[in-house]
Amino acid sequence: MSTPNPSAAPNPSEYAGDEVSAIVLDPGYSTTRAGFAGEDVPKSVVPSFYGVLDSGSGPRYVYGENAIHNPLAGLEIKNPWSSDGIVEDWEAASKVWEYAITSRLTGAKPTDPRKNGLNDPSGEDMDVDMEGLEDNEKPLSDSPLLMTEPGWNSAKAREKYIEIAMEEWGTPAFYLAKTGVLAAFAAGKASGLVIDIGASMTSVTPVLDGMVLKKGVQKSSLAGNFVSNQLRLIFEQSQPKIPLTPHYMVTSKTAVDAGAPAQAVYRQFATPPGDSFRRLEEERVLTEFKESVVEIWNGPPGQHRFSQNEDSARSLPGRPFEMPDGWNQVFGVERFKAAEGLFDAAAAFTDEQHPRPKEEQTIPKLIQAAISSVDADQRTMLQNHIVVTGGSSLLYKITDRLGAEINALFPSTRNKLHAPGQVVERKYAAWIGGSILASLGSFHQLWISKKEYEEHGVNIVEKRCK
Repeated sequence: MSTPNPSAAPNPSEYAGDEVSAIVLDPGYSTTRAGFAGEDVPKSVVPSFYGVLDSGSGPRYVYGENAIHNPLAGLEIKNPWSSDGIVEDWEAASKVWEYAITSRLTGAKPTDPRKNGLNDPSGEDMDVDMEGLEDNEKPLSDSPLLMTEPGWNSAKAREKYIEIAMEEWGTPAFYLAKTGVLAAFAAGKASGLVIDIGASMTSVTPVLDGMVLKKGVQKSSLAGNFVSNQLRLIFEQSQPKIPLTPHYMVTSKTAVDAGAPAQAVYRQFATPPGDSFRRLEEERVLTEFKESVVEIWNGPPGQHRFSQNEDSARSLPGRPFEMPDGWNQVFGVERFKAAEGLFDAAAAFTDEQHPRPKEEQTIPKLIQAAISSVDADQRTMLQNHIVVTGGSSLLYKITDRLGAEINALFPSTRNKLHAPGQVVERKYAAWIGGSILASLGSFHQLWISKKEYEEHGVNIVEKRCK
């Protein structure tokens, strides 16, 4: 087979030319990011959660920020991802991803104007009906698509990605890239150790010359959702218990003193939304709490564990937080305890449903395992280029603590952390890396064209996307 000449322009019919910008799709457990290659930030960031309503004639699905946060009778919330970072429900996943693309980027192809959202009576749920799109032109018939995948994705899942893109969406060209590699590219590095702290998973990925060293990929469920569960346990085990009331339950509230019971008028529902809806809304309050109160303890060198410093932490000023119903409190040492389990399994809060995590699941142990699994002559280079990414890596002072933990693990080497200060760069690093990659002229020869897909079938993705 002749290799394509990188300096020659690709055949437009085969590779979609470069008149149309490629679309970069970066799906995750919490949100799905989509946008055009060459742009700085994803234009479309939608929740990966979706709603299910029982409409009598069968289930009705709703997608998007407005629809899933609207407390409709019996609304249940689901997520297509499993807790280990692999897609579980492919049908739902493809609908959520399609919504992320068509709602902001390509626009849905013409549908019945009565169903396009513009003529909805105000006050009703602003849901988006994806079912009607199936009879229309395929949503990506004009745009090449670059998708991201976790470093531990299975061969079967990778084949499913290209099948959805080619068969359901009709994309003329496709490529699948690993999130670790793209996050390294976004940081301007072809090699490095990528620490990605997301919602459901924390992963540590060694990247060498743009390739993932598969044997070194480490992952754990100690991530953003784990910190949320730790907060639930702290609230539950406090004396008295700390109430966790989501925004949609509160009609009005009156200001009260710190620690005093809330004085609020609560909303009554003839048929309330499902328990999964309430849990999602509680998660929004916990996210606000994580962003404004939770702090990672970072003591003096050699004493960076919180357990060694609890007494000195008590002398620090607290942080106030007000719940949606007006209950408020100043949080002292609790704010350090919520995320300490990420680094020290013995510090995690537990109950019958939440046993103590294993020590090897903690971030320092993941880093140690990843570094140990690569050849000795490559380790120093990885330790010089450590990239921190993911939405949960924005917890206050987490990078300081990571630096202290890494220096304690490898005291004799020069360890250099790269953690962008900008929120967008940290949260969307994999998408930004994909945007850079797909907009490079030399990337054209890497696309898998529709013609090649028809010739070789789904397993071409294993050969071409390493």
